Amino acid sequence: MVVWFAARNRRPLKQSWNNGIPSLLVWGALVLNLIIPTRLHAAPPESSSKVESKAVALFKADDYAGVAGLFRELPPDATPSKSFLRLALLSYVRLGRTDDALTIYAKLNQTGNSHDYSLLRPLALGVITSHVRDRHEHVRIAAYSALAELGLPETAALLEDGLLDTSVVVRARAAEAIGKAGLAEKSGALRRALRDEMPTVRIAAMTALGDAKASDVRQRLLDVARTEDGPEAVFAYAALVKLGLSEKLSDITSAATLPDAESRMAALGALGRLKHPSSLAVLSQAVYDPDPSVRAFAAGALGEFGSPNGVAPLTHAIGDEMGMVRGVAATSLGRLGIKENRPLLLALTRDPNPHVRASAVEGLLRLGDASALAIATDLAQHKDPSIRGAAAQALSASSDKQALTLLHTLIQDQQPLPRLMAAKALRKSRAEAVPVLVQGLQDSDEAVRIASAQSLLQQIMPLTSGTRRR
Repeated sequence: MVVWFAARNRRPLKQSWNNGIPSLLVWGALVLNLIIPTRLHAAPPESSSKVESKAVALFKADDYAGVAGLFRELPPDATPSKSFLRLALLSYVRLGRTDDALTIYAKLNQTGNSHDYSLLRPLALGVITSHVRDRHEHVRIAAYSALAELGLPETAALLEDGLLDTSVVVRARAAEAIGKAGLAEKSGALRRALRDEMPTVRIAAMTALGDAKASDVRQRLLDVARTEDGPEAVFAYAALVKLGLSEKLSDITSAATLPDAESRMAALGALGRLKHPSSLAVLSQAVYDPDPSVRAFAAGALGEFGSPNGVAPLTHAIGDEMGMVRGVAATSLGRLGIKENRPLLLALTRDPNPHVRASAVEGLLRLGDASALAIATDLAQHKDPSIRGAAAQALSASSDKQALTLLHTLIQDQQPLPRLMAAKALRKSRAEAVPVLVQGLQDSDEAVRIASAQSLLQQIMPLTSGTRRR
């Protein structure tokens, strides 16, 4: 550069160097200004249409990280199209980054009035599935419990993974979920769970396979019934009854009188679900059992059995010395749906035990008695968070607008238990609960987020056949 500059000025190099430094710097600066910008500044930013086209191609190629990268690289003042935001949201869901997906959903739904169910469905499911490998056992249990309630075939791979979890409860819930999803009949993993090291998991697997009427496991069930004792044998008998071996019902009935309380409870639970007419006498007698836990199981089984002839033994049970038994009996009386039981439940609303009062409220609400909402309002303000949680559970039995208002308040409670129970209760509510549940997806407690996601899915799944919006 120096030689070229000197030649142009027809001066000796030395003179040019000594006297022409200012000119040299100016010319150098001009040259650098011409060269450097072309190297430092790339081509102008791609148009939004090109970015969107690239995002579509990446999404179709399952490159969700690539789509997320395009979204992150957007200039702060950019206004991406709704279609691009949808792709980014769904990509974050696929990547398990539901917090980022929720942020995008808020951009798409700034008014807060109209919710896009076609986006909320994968988003809510993503909130649940993103926690199935959480390091905390109670969070994994919550996730698999939600999947068990939902019973979605699309989660098959995750459910079978759950059968390998280190947690006994997670494995049991995964087995139950496989059954609820209608996958038990063909699931090899569930059949392997019949030999799990823990009875709880084996029982869950037997129950799911029995419900699916999987005849190929009959011999395995017969072997369990012959060699095992206690609840495991009882549930093997129950599964065999579902497979057509009705003579095994007598074995369950006999187990209801065994010295072992756990066997008696297992037998009563099985008889309540099987609903065979001959079992009613056994269930009715069990409300006099010396063990309060067995009496509570009997009261619950009578509610599940659903016969009007269960009123008499349940009337005895609501006078039990143990609050736990009285509470379960109150709920069962409501489940029977007999309005003549209203005076019995009204009497229980004055019970000294607030948990029993909450159960009485639930029973009354099941009978359509809206007057119980006043008692529910008092319980929802109780200083004990477990009582507020019980109030939320009771309110799940009502679709009244006042019940919904109370649940909206409880889902914002300072303690996680009332929020959790309110989120669960809202799954039985109306579409007006959707905005509240969307907020619940961002709760500080993982279990509340999972419960909100489950309730949200149960609200919107009937409305999302294809692409449907509200």
